Amino acid sequence: MSGGSDADSKELVNPADSISRGRRVLGYELETAEGVAVTVQLPSEIVVERFLPTVRSMLAAELEGRGFAQRAIADRLGVSQAAVSQYLSDERRDEERFVDDPRLQATVERIAEGFENGTMDDYEALAELLELVRAFEDRGPICAIHEEEMPALEGMGCDLCVRGRDQAMQAERDVLANVRRAVRQFSNAPAVADHVPNVGTNVAMALPSPGNETEVAAVPGRIHAMRGGLNVPANPEFGASHHVATTLLAATAADETVRGAVNLATSDALLAAVPDSLTVADFDPEYEGRRQRLDDLFETGVPQVLYHEGAFGIEPITYVLGTSAVDAVERAIAILDRID
Repeated sequence: MSGGSDADSKELVNPADSISRGRRVLGYELETAEGVAVTVQLPSEIVVERFLPTVRSMLAAELEGRGFAQRAIADRLGVSQAAVSQYLSDERRDEERFVDDPRLQATVERIAEGFENGTMDDYEALAELLELVRAFEDRGPICAIHEEEMPALEGMGCDLCVRGRDQAMQAERDVLANVRRAVRQFSNAPAVADHVPNVGTNVAMALPSPGNETEVAAVPGRIHAMRGGLNVPANPEFGASHHVATTLLAATAADETVRGAVNLATSDALLAAVPDSLTVADFDPEYEGRRQRLDDLFETGVPQVLYHEGAFGIEPITYVLGTSAVDAVERAIAILDRID
């Protein structure tokens, strides 16, 4: 017998072997130093094994109800047709806490409607679901299921999923999501296409206290009128705008609550439709020194509608400002709806 210590004589357990032996359907069973079994499960496992199948099942049923064939549903969900058939079968048991949540019901309906009428692409659908997952992880059903699978979390007020999140990154995600929603509203408004400038339009939103154009999100390549509708070439990105961003940066520097903007073609009809309740100002259209002129103009307050009548080689443009991209777009649509 070797002369090792008591600790040396004890059986050493390979953690990998313990995990392999103790793995359960959901999570892993480990032993503490006291020999007490605990279950370690990541919230992402709940998302993959319970949330995602439930969402797919609900989306499959919603799309089928809207006349989609199983092959088309499979293409949208990124699964096989056989999987769609299983999702639609009565034998599936979806997670009731997800199925009964009105937020998921509304999201599924919104995505299905967007797929049906072509106003939502796969990227936007993914963004909607990721936003919902974050909400469900913050004292929501994912959090409740996680506590059930890891009893050690019960009663602790666990905030592991939301604590320590990069606030700057979250702000960027929020801005991009807001611009996507605004672009969707803008594109679906029937009155908009006739008022898009020949050079195109853009919808933009700035981060809080932006320093330059890279902190303003907009649509790369601008939005153009095409065959009575709008062509949106890409999803919004930061640093994708210059002229709209310049105007917005000046406005935000003067009033931090003004963070959204959209531009339209200036016309007598448009200006006449602006209600008296909104403040309006005009400015010199020349590009050289524009930011300084805007800074000077905004010293007395930031107007809600700002326009110029153009110059040689510069198309007349009107900017509608708001607290967010959605707010600016809704204000612009409301003005356009007043045109006879």
